[in-house]
Amino acid sequence: QVQLVESGGGLVQPGGSLRLSCVASGSIFSSKSMGWYRQAPGKQRELVAAITSGGSTNYADSVKGRFTISRDNAKNTVYLQMNSLKPEDTAVYYCKILGGSWGQGTQVTVSS
Repeated sequence: QVQLVESGGGLVQPGGSLRLSCVASGSIFSSKSMGWYRQAPGKQRELVAAITSGGSTNYADSVKGRFTISRDNAKNTVYLQMNSLKPEDTAVYYCKILGGSWGQGTQVTVSS
């Protein structure tokens, strides 16, 4: 079972930036598509961004132009660079192997 560990969340002011990281255990990382999801209080979990093993990406409309997903297969790590953050981006952010394991989540709070 692959384990995923997220980090990089925190409290940031509107307009600020954060970079989330997700490190995967095991040797299968490079062959897997990865996703970042988020869940705000009282709302369903939603896909924010995804990246294939070949590096193709897609984004939710709400974050296009502000968030960037990337991966470093040598480090078994997927990143989510979040810029121009808004209060509505506040949520727990989860890393996921598409079709597989979830991480434990990291809290992102955007507030002045």
